[in-house]
Amino acid sequence: MLHWAALTHSGSRKPRNDDSLIAFASGPKGAQNLDLQGCHSLEKHDLVFAVSDGMGGGNAGDLASSLLLKRMAEIIPETFKISASGFFPDCLAHLTDAIRSVHEHINEAAACDQTRGMAATLALVWFTPENLYCANVGDSRIYLSRGGKLEQLSRDHTSAWGQWKRGEIPEIQYRSHPRRSALYEVIGGGHQSVCPHFAVVPFLPGDRFLICSDGLIDGVWERHISEALASLTHPQETAEKLIKRAVDNSGIDDTTLIAIRVE
Repeated sequence: MLHWAALTHSGSRKPRNDDSLIAFASGPKGAQNLDLQGCHSLEKHDLVFAVSDGMGGGNAGDLASSLLLKRMAEIIPETFKISASGFFPDCLAHLTDAIRSVHEHINEAAACDQTRGMAATLALVWFTPENLYCANVGDSRIYLSRGGKLEQLSRDHTSAWGQWKRGEIPEIQYRSHPRRSALYEVIGGGHQSVCPHFAVVPFLPGDRFLICSDGLIDGVWERHISEALASLTHPQETAEKLIKRAVDNSGIDDTTLIAIRVE
């Protein structure tokens, strides 16, 4: 059984929110959208949660992120059709094909002047009864808290993040790095191809997960995320505490998160 809560807050930099989020149950009849807060078993459905941060293309950042997630909700349930045909689907291969298809779809939608160059990040988790499949492009993140220990399952596609994780610079220097947001991988953006990061995790009862846009990271440190996920048992409490701290400390960028707990 999964419990989750999702929240989003529009930043003070501009009037619209370029972040998008989605929660859906994936089954033989396609995707069934879920409420922003709830619980659901994995007995008959896979569960998918994702956050996307849109950018570029004039005023089309919100269009890019919403198109991306809508398309993923159309493609991921196809694994049930494959299973019904007698084949065992490779979820990672399916995710790879789905992201490639979405990348092409966003680039095609960016063909006119008003949307030229639009792009988006992606942080997606796909729970099946056996495993959790993670995919990310850009700097929207996926965290796992297990036994009080925090682990980032995603990878920020920036050189500054690589320097931090290799121990070349401390977190405080990373956070003020002038190229912290200079992404070398995005979905769309006119790029010819995209190279996502994937992870496969066998999830356990008691695990807590967080999916978030970079607006949350602007206002909270890793220790704040670790403390909130480890100490608060209900996802709604976790989401509210983290988004409040992020908005109070920064609040300039759009801030979106989904907190999930496994029972």
